[in-house]
Amino acid sequence: LEMPLFCAPTGMSRLFHPDGERAVAQAAASAGTCYSLSTLSTVSIEAIGQATAGAKMFQIYIHKDRSLTTEFIERCKAADFDALCLTVDTLVSGNRERDKRSGLTMPPRLSAQSLLSFALHPSWAWHYLRGEKFELANLSARLSRNQQDLVSVMGYVNEQFDPGVVWRDAEQIIAAWGKPFAIKGIMSVADAKRAVDIGASAIMLSNHGGRQLDGCAAPFEVLPRIADAVGGQVEIIVDGGIRRGSHVLKALALGANACSMGRGYLFALAAGGQAGVERALGLMKAEIERDMILMGCRHLKDLDRDKVIRL
Repeated sequence: LEMPLFCAPTGMSRLFHPDGERAVAQAAASAGTCYSLSTLSTVSIEAIGQATAGAKMFQIYIHKDRSLTTEFIERCKAADFDALCLTVDTLVSGNRERDKRSGLTMPPRLSAQSLLSFALHPSWAWHYLRGEKFELANLSARLSRNQQDLVSVMGYVNEQFDPGVVWRDAEQIIAAWGKPFAIKGIMSVADAKRAVDIGASAIMLSNHGGRQLDGCAAPFEVLPRIADAVGGQVEIIVDGGIRRGSHVLKALALGANACSMGRGYLFALAAGGQAGVERALGLMKAEIERDMILMGCRHLKDLDRDKVIRL
């Protein structure tokens, strides 16, 4: 990649802009970095494969119907994806109280609150009514007709995701996939070591943007211990809280190989579509380069813990 930052997987990106996942994938390719597509995306694996020749990773969840895992792997191979990422911190949905109040569904549920929101955002409502159907595109063929009409996202996670995932499941995916493979949601030294043992290419230190377990540690807090334990044996990616180029440099100085960003590009997507995401990634790259110059670092390898003062 052309910079140590890439686009993390985020679900249902067409809620933010009608071009959704396609826009982010194309912006990432323009920036010379990787785009990660979520299982719960509103654009399919195949569509993203056609939309960009840039680096791309698919974020996979393990469903109770294990045949879906095999199907996802084969579809990603056919669409020329470069990597898989198994998310292990969302075996059940967190207690997302705002989602409970709004009744987050796909497609969006019509209620007095949502109709008012549509009225206050006419451009969004126009694209919603005139554009392609809102659906969980990677799963539409597996959903019943009733489920396709209105899918509760939290309900889908709790009903369809397998809460009994074990390390053997990850090993089987690694063997079937045969390409770079990351495990997302690693937050302890013990799990990082186990990921190395089973042959993962990378680990993503992530608490799912703070949306799962209330009060859990931040990836930055566990990074130094994990880097000491497995640094050099597996790529370490910090996912969460990355908003500035200086955040990327701090993560690299503490032992990470790269960072991924989710909300940061979603804000830009909502504001300006593909151009907005390109602008956001461009700003991040410029900050990384500017701050490296100001720190006296010519190469990423010059970043070490002496560059970070912890009080």
